[in-house]
Amino acid sequence: MLQDNLQKIGLDKKESQVYLALLELGSANIGQIAKKSAVKRTTVYDILDSLKEKGLLGQTKSKNHTLFFAENPEKLERQIEEKKKIILKVMPELLSIANRLEKKPKIKFFEGKAGIKEVYEDTLKYPDQEILAWATDDALKYFDAQYLWHEYVPARIKNRIWERTIAPNNEQMRHVKSYDQKHLRQIRFAPENETLFEVEINLYGKKLIGIMAFEEQIGLIIESEKIFNTLKSIFEINWKALEK
Repeated sequence: MLQDNLQKIGLDKKESQVYLALLELGSANIGQIAKKSAVKRTTVYDILDSLKEKGLLGQTKSKNHTLFFAENPEKLERQIEEKKKIILKVMPELLSIANRLEKKPKIKFFEGKAGIKEVYEDTLKYPDQEILAWATDDALKYFDAQYLWHEYVPARIKNRIWERTIAPNNEQMRHVKSYDQKHLRQIRFAPENETLFEVEINLYGKKLIGIMAFEEQIGLIIESEKIFNTLKSIFEINWKALEK
């Protein structure tokens, strides 16, 4: 347990073994340290150099022999306090850099049916909003129709999330459209011979884009206001063009 805790504050396994051995020995030569710590003699030399660099080891001479000793454990506490002061000093600059990075798109990648479900579940986190979607009947062919009909759609309805969808005009999607009013959804059809929808794209949460490629079993969530706003503009142009 003690060794594990030393590793949590920055010592590796062998460093902690040697340091604890020296605390018990008081002062010792290489052979004694190797025997007590159960670390190979050839390795002990490197470990001693490492502990010396960390300020946790001292050495002295006795009858022409070099002896090593562990520094007072309180030095560990002082070192941690010094590191804490440094972190607090640089934190404003680090946060400034992090805030700049937040403006860049964030992308999460998911695999398998479970991964695609993760994307769908994420759209449910924004109640009383609207999802804008380009849909594909691939969801019914290669995914989980039972999940969509009996879990996802009821959860979306419960969260009062409306959906406007552009979909290919085929028999399967016409069947889905027959439930529009019940499912808080409005579907408009794009001409089947002029469209090739092989992925589903959901715009939601004012800055999130969910992309699901059902046949490849891949899902993506992209967080970007600029990409969201651009795709939303394209959707609205498509939506208006299909009004009649």
